[in-house]
Amino acid sequence: MGERTPNVTDGDLAETLDYLAAIIHERRDASPEASYTARLLQGPEDERLKKVAEEAVEVALAAKDHDHDHVRYEAADLLYHLLVVLEAEGVTLAELAGELDARKR
Repeated sequence: MGERTPNVTDGDLAETLDYLAAIIHERRDASPEASYTARLLQGPEDERLKKVAEEAVEVALAAKDHDHDHVRYEAADLLYHLLVVLEAEGVTLAELAGELDARKR
């Protein structure tokens, strides 16, 4: 578990995810020595997938403890690592939104 983020205020999730997805896309061809994101994207597939699974478990454990701040922290890690996997697989946020929209009908 990492350190909890201090002084968190509400934000716009759509705007934040768009921004983060764009940064992840830009780092696809960056130096793996200089960028953790590039290391994940250019490294072994199993490492990316392992991080998603690990972060999902950490969210579940934080939720089991009913620790609001810890759930938020781990969920942010999970979303970041999921966005890295989506980038690696060529799935856009628009496609993901379309998938979710199709399910609400």
